[in-house]
Amino acid sequence: MLAELSIKNFAIIEALSVTFSKGLTVLTGETGAGKSIIIDAIHLLVGSRGSAEFVRHGEEKAEIEGLFQVDDHKHPVIAKALEFGIDVEEGMVILRRDISQTGKSVCRINGKLVTISTLREIGATLVDIHGQHEHQELMDDSRHLSLLDQFGADNILPSLSEYQQVYRRYEQTLQKLKALSENDQQTAHRLDLIQFQLDEIQKANLKLNEDEDLFEEKRKLSNFERVFESLQSGQLALQGEQKGLDWISMVMGHLEDAAALDTAYKGIYEAVSNSYYQLEDAAGVLRNELDVLEFDPQRLHEIEDRLTEINQLKRKYGKTINEIVEYAVKIEEEIETLQNKETHIGELEKELTSVKKDLILEAKQLTEIRLKWAEKLTKLIHKELKELYMAKTVFEIRFESNSLQFSKNGVDHVAFYISTNPGEPLKPLSKVASGGELSRIMLALKSIFSKHQGVTSIIFDEVDTGVSGRVAQSIAEKIYKVAAESQVLCISHLPQVAAMADTHLFISKIIKGGRTKTSVTPLQMDEKINEIGRMISGTEITDLTKKHAEELLYLALENKKSVSALTRQ
Repeated sequence: MLAELSIKNFAIIEALSVTFSKGLTVLTGETGAGKSIIIDAIHLLVGSRGSAEFVRHGEEKAEIEGLFQVDDHKHPVIAKALEFGIDVEEGMVILRRDISQTGKSVCRINGKLVTISTLREIGATLVDIHGQHEHQELMDDSRHLSLLDQFGADNILPSLSEYQQVYRRYEQTLQKLKALSENDQQTAHRLDLIQFQLDEIQKANLKLNEDEDLFEEKRKLSNFERVFESLQSGQLALQGEQKGLDWISMVMGHLEDAAALDTAYKGIYEAVSNSYYQLEDAAGVLRNELDVLEFDPQRLHEIEDRLTEINQLKRKYGKTINEIVEYAVKIEEEIETLQNKETHIGELEKELTSVKKDLILEAKQLTEIRLKWAEKLTKLIHKELKELYMAKTVFEIRFESNSLQFSKNGVDHVAFYISTNPGEPLKPLSKVASGGELSRIMLALKSIFSKHQGVTSIIFDEVDTGVSGRVAQSIAEKIYKVAAESQVLCISHLPQVAAMADTHLFISKIIKGGRTKTSVTPLQMDEKINEIGRMISGTEITDLTKKHAEELLYLALENKKSVSALTRQ
């Protein structure tokens, strides 16, 4: 859920920090107080287009930051964040966006700089904002198949997975056949090219790890002079008149005399004696090494030429010798295939026919399962619409299936159709006019799909416009029902919706120092009664209005208990 929102220097908001809770949060207030500005800020926070107009007059930049808490480790935001290399620790996602006076944006997710498109992708898994005049996911025909699959996930997704496995085989076989079916001239050119490449690689006679061994040998040869001088200096320092071994031999003689007179010095004598003989052996090894050390400039040239040859092959065929060898094996197989083209085409055609039969069966089974779930979804939507006093509305899920037009999601195209008036033809949901009917249709769909979409927060921006009376009460209950599955933030002018709120925030504006500022105040019970009274009657609040507001809050409490009980079932 959206746990906290911080806004600074945004439109008429100077500085604002709002803490949100689970359930239904309703934002109310006078027109122009800044309710929609807060929603605009959330819009920008999840990746919508920004501009310099959002920056408060006289300030350098607007700052928006939101903390989201994700309880489910399987929430889609976690996988999406990892896709972009963003760590999600302790289930917290922090989005931040700064907009400068020039209109440029700086976006961060958990402190990491990201692009607007990345912010938008992450934001889409966290927040779904629905306004009366916006085309959201449910209004997009191309998304209806996905929504149906989410609704019937337990049965549809396993069938879809089986279909997709066969579909991948079908695509791979089709691509191989297409590549082989190219004209003879293209085939000849391809064969000449890869035969040349194979000859070049085979001629090089590569050995695994050869380059590493050559680098090591080159390093030794390149440092030959310094190594020789060091060994020679060491050997000369040990052996020769008045050199290291002579002096240690002298020490050993003196200590031998001392040890003969006093056994207490036997230990130190033996230590020096052992050191002498070890150093004598080391001097012999150095002498032998110096005798065999020989600089071979020709060998160094050979190594450099060989490494140059290997590097040229790496630039063409792979980053390592192993990759080059693997590429050679691959094109060797391709050469054999192209040289026996007709035989392989025949085999692939048989394979394609067989896979296609399997694919048609899988697609048919997937369509049948989807049709069953479409029927269930249709019944549920009619039930929701009836509760919203749209009993005469007809909803239909239409399938257009072509058994020969395969895609990764099957052969089905699904679209939601609706008719809100008896005798009127069914039209695509995307063509339904906006207004009170659209608000109810969207709420009916949201009531069903909210728990399948996985978003953390759903925001309704005045979706209840154009309704009143018993329809308003029904809409309030629907919004509360959606809030049982996802956190819901709702801007509303309906007292029925405000009465159902778990948290009621009052948005107001004040003028201070000649500047307009927006403030947000969580309302307590007495304040709720006054605000709902204002929403009922307008500016004048009478005792009768307050009684009406109290009654509305009491009825809302009873309705919330009923909705919660139904949700738990």
